[in-house]
Amino acid sequence: MPLNPTMHRARSSRFLRLIGAAMLLLAGLTAPHGAFATDDKEALWADLKREIFGDREIAPSTGAVTLYAPENAHDAALLPVSIRIPAGTVPHAVGLTLIVDTNPAPVAATFTFGDGFREGADIGERSFETRIRLDSFSYVRAVLETADGKLHMSAKYVIGAGGCSAAPSKDAEAALADLGRIDIRTTAADARGPAWRETRVMIRHPNFTGLQMDPISRGYVPARFVNNLEVSTGGKMLFRMEGGISISENPHFRFSYGVAGDEEVDVKATDTTGAEFAERSKSRES
Repeated sequence: MPLNPTMHRARSSRFLRLIGAAMLLLAGLTAPHGAFATDDKEALWADLKREIFGDREIAPSTGAVTLYAPENAHDAALLPVSIRIPAGTVPHAVGLTLIVDTNPAPVAATFTFGDGFREGADIGERSFETRIRLDSFSYVRAVLETADGKLHMSAKYVIGAGGCSAAPSKDAEAALADLGRIDIRTTAADARGPAWRETRVMIRHPNFTGLQMDPISRGYVPARFVNNLEVSTGGKMLFRMEGGISISENPHFRFSYGVAGDEEVDVKATDTTGAEFAERSKSRES
């Protein structure tokens, strides 16, 4: 169910307000070495929940959504997370909010699912994977919204620190030289049925957080990151993302869905400077 332009602008404005408000909340809840006491973690989540979702009730994980993440971050700047939505929930999935409680901008991204994502229930569950930054020990949360307005949450506590201020893999000039290249790879698998597809999208972009230091100037690299992404196939939207600084460098997404044939995959993205990037691919591997 795509959003109309007015709804989309309103949601984008709300997303930016949430990031700002959550950063203010975190300013008053610091702890040494990134470790939060149990009471602090609960208080922080209560405040974040109220700011992001108001007084809406969030049901604990009952199988409607499951988030997987390593207990210890091997690289806090590239933490892999995987989200599973069972086949029975897919037709009712409207959107997903990915949250990292202790990050400077806790709302890592919001995803709106389109008709393309919900079709093909016979292919089974949907998987959705990405990589995020982890600033300090934190719960990572996936909150799924279904068409009936209910919210369902799965959470995982992850040990790691420093991901939001970690130096980029390239210096700023080199990172920007490759800016905006989009790699798309789509695979099929006979064992999953003729309609099953999995696509990997990677956008070459440093996703500067504004918290990273330039080793030469010793100043902070200005924030610049992918804040909007839309992926579609066969003219139908799979998902739209509004992202923040918690999505890792070179944003990476892997997701499954169902198709009627060998439809093209279209990717459109913008970053916080207004730069636009786009790519189309219909390549498929078995």
